[in-house]
Order: sequence, then C-alpha cells, then structure tokens
Amino acid sequence: MTFTLDRFDLAAFVQSTLAEDLGAPLDDGGRDVTSEAVIPTDAIFSGVMDSRHGAVIAGLPIAEAFFRSLDPDVEIELLAQEGQAVEAGTDIMRLKGKGRAMLTAERSALNTVQHLTGIASMTAEYVQRIAGTGCTLLDTRKTIPGLRVLEKYATRMGGAQNHRMGLWDAAMIKDNHVAVAGDIAKAVKLAVDAKIETIIVEVDRVDQIEPALAAGATHLLLDNMEPATLRGAVTLIGDRAATEASGGINLETIRDKAETGVDFVSVGRLTQSAPAADIGLDFEQV
Repeated sequence: MTFTLDRFDLAAFVQSTLAEDLGAPLDDGGRDVTSEAVIPTDAIFSGVMDSRHGAVIAGLPIAEAFFRSLDPDVEIELLAQEGQAVEAGTDIMRLKGKGRAMLTAERSALNTVQHLTGIASMTAEYVQRIAGTGCTLLDTRKTIPGLRVLEKYATRMGGAQNHRMGLWDAAMIKDNHVAVAGDIAKAVKLAVDAKIETIIVEVDRVDQIEPALAAGATHLLLDNMEPATLRGAVTLIGDRAATEASGGINLETIRDKAETGVDFVSVGRLTQSAPAADIGLDFEQV
C-alpha cells in the first residue's frame, strides 16, 4: 500500500531508523548479530500484532514499510484502519515472511506504532472530553525533534486538528517578540507589513486584546486564563478573530475552558507526554 505524508520521506525514515538499530554504516551495512547467530537463513515466521489495551490505532502503514524494507516478499494484512478505536486484545496486523527480517524489523516497527498509537489514543480522550462544545482540539509544536510530521499525523488520527506545522506557515507573536518590537500593536503591524496571512498573537491580559485586533491579528491565543476571564475575552473579541485557549490544560480542566466559547483549545501534552500504547507482536516458526 502507498502511505504518504506531506514533508515526510517514509523510505528515508525507515532506512535511518534501521541503520540506528543495526549499527550502520558498517562495511557490511550493519548487523543483527542475534538473529544471524540463532535463526536459520531459510526460517519462515508468521506473526500477529495486537493491542493489549483499548487504543486508537496509528502507524500501521509505517510498520509495514519496516518489514517490507528487509523482506519485499513478506505477506502483510492490516486488520485495523488508521484512526480506528479498538478494544483490548484486538489483532491489528498479520504477517508472514523471512524470520530474520521480521525479527530485525520488529522493534523499529513496534516503537513507531506504540508511540503514534499512544498519541492518537490520548488525543481521542481529549476530543471526547470536549464533545458537543463546538470547540476544536489543536496540537502544538511540542514534538520530539525529527518526528513532528508523524506525531502531528497521530493527533489527526485521534481527532485533533493540527496547529501550525512549524515557524514557516503562520506568525505567532509572543512576549519576546513584543518586547523587541515595543508593544503588541507594533509587533502585529510588522507581521501585517510582511504580508503574513495568519497572525496569531498570544495575550495573557484582557487589555492586550484590542491593540492586537486593531493592528490586524487574525487569531488570539488566550494564555493561562481562567474560564471566567476566557468567557469575557470571547465576548469582547466576537467574530473579529479566532480564539484559542492555551496553557495548563489537562483532562480535568479542558471542558470548562472549551465551554467558554473559544474556537480552539491547544494541548501540548498530546505530543509531549503521551505514553506509548501497549502493543505486542508474537511470532511462531512456520
């Protein structure tokens, strides 16, 4: 199957991840010394990957790519769809192929699926907490270096919407930018003059809202505001800009913030702190 993500090179990711595990570059391209010593070259294994707990699945096509990179003839059946919620004990992938290749690719494949499924599963919990409020969950740039595209893909599988992907696709004016520019209005005007289409401005006081809007802000990030303050800020802003609650948000506080009428609520822990999902892979020799 073909799996593509914008700004993500699947083949390069698979190659570099396997190289890390195999000790490449070595003269012979890296080695799995255990499998070479213990598993016969002609051994054929079958295996089943399953979710040990309830989860929202993400990353199976990437796991498939790891196995196919070492055994192009491997037989793989994906038993769950990306973004699908499964119960504990659900089989999510079935495979059959060369034993050495499957064992060599196993950890890289599992690490990826466990990490991305963990993110998707946590994201789904947060989405469920704000169901019916009309508010949309956003992720952030708090991602592991090198894995942003994959981690933000996982939040989408969990039902969130991606915030900006990086520093290039929207302006976000924060306190350090304001300090250098002189004040919020000057900072926003500089972004407007630079013809940046989306201008997000972080405000932590209500009195900062009007200057930001008057200067041309298109999105206000209302940082670390309590629900009562958020409600007042949303009323003041009206439909003049998108509104986003951020800062100190967890499963216990997110609904109160979402019910204030903000358009978005952003949660850094989706990618920063999601635990790996408990997903296993058991083999047997055919």
